[in-house]
Amino acid sequence: MSFTALHRTLGRAPGPLTDELLNAAVEAGVTETDDLDWKSELPPAKGLPQTDFPKDIAAMANSGGGVIVYGVLESQKAATARVDVGELDETYERSLRSAAITDISPPVFGLDITRLGGEGNRAVVVEVPASVDGPHLIYRNDYFRAPVRNDSDTVWMKERQIEAMYRARFEERRHATEALDALYAEASAGRDVGDRAWLIAVAHPRIPRLQERLTREAAREVLSKTEQVALSFARNRGVHPLASVDRLNPRPGFRRWVAVNTATSQYSAWKEAWASIHHDGSVTLSAAIGGHPSDSPGPSYFEGWEVESTAIECAIADLMALLRTTAETTGVAEYDVRVGIEWEGEQPLVILTKDTMGFTYRDGSTPLHRYTPVETTINAQGPEADFRQHVHDLAQDCVNQGGISNLLLIQPPPYGGEPEQ
Repeated sequence: MSFTALHRTLGRAPGPLTDELLNAAVEAGVTETDDLDWKSELPPAKGLPQTDFPKDIAAMANSGGGVIVYGVLESQKAATARVDVGELDETYERSLRSAAITDISPPVFGLDITRLGGEGNRAVVVEVPASVDGPHLIYRNDYFRAPVRNDSDTVWMKERQIEAMYRARFEERRHATEALDALYAEASAGRDVGDRAWLIAVAHPRIPRLQERLTREAAREVLSKTEQVALSFARNRGVHPLASVDRLNPRPGFRRWVAVNTATSQYSAWKEAWASIHHDGSVTLSAAIGGHPSDSPGPSYFEGWEVESTAIECAIADLMALLRTTAETTGVAEYDVRVGIEWEGEQPLVILTKDTMGFTYRDGSTPLHRYTPVETTINAQGPEADFRQHVHDLAQDCVNQGGISNLLLIQPPPYGGEPEQ
């Protein structure tokens, strides 16, 4: 679902971008605004960095986001007719996305590119997301400059505008850190971290979702989709926290839906887990990862401070799958992510791995008196291969801290693409 300038100017409810919607805008003679720009033709693929494309994208991002429509003639800023822009193949689309990343500083991620119409009437709509990283600059003639929309025109920012935008960026980062702190504290509260180690993982949208609240059905669908995505990330193996929550019956919480723990018996309590999906697009995951069953003969368990690296990998796979499916439903793209392990016992935390024979291996572990939370920023709607690389890198950062070099379940693309049967 989108709510673009086209929807707004026509008085439409949020919905997909369609050929009918564009036709209606042209017939109504909709005029250009801060968040709507008509273009009669696509920029040439050759020499794209030297065209106006990076400037137009940066200007729209600096102005709160908007849409650029290629394939519309205009007169006095008002749409007059549609015109065919030709074919936009995958290579050309990748070039457009690449230009928004490599030719703009900081990069503009999350372009949504939609093809409309058939041959003879083809149009391309580029949705530029709102950004909290402004001012976005482009390099021209040995100088960096900051473009911005001024009603229907693109102009260059003055010094005071640039200063104000930098100030807003720094203030936003402070608020984002506070929001992540609050989420992490909530997800950690009430966990028996004096008895066993818990993995706490939270993700907060860089631009929170402010639309209607998620329905129970939407939350249930997200949780149901997440399971298979997570298994594909972790090669369909290991103990996954989301297998221990009620995915079919999320319960209402404070501006969120909560998937409550189902591992409540004396035989399953070792894999206790909780998850939540917030109405603003945030997600949290809390999982007991210390004191799991060991591979020693007979019924035995590791100590509360002993954590298998595969338990961390499975939790990361579940978090990132939850993030991916939530983003698809809510439309949120960029997230700030924090993953930590909470343990307050006297013994130092130890992360364990397996040797080539599949037995627990301790010699490479580094005892940790404090686990430093791992933080990163992720585009949850990015290309599949890029997202899988993020899954791998985050999991590797989490286990490396304990002296573990290699992941056992999560592999980087292209090898991590298919779940193992």
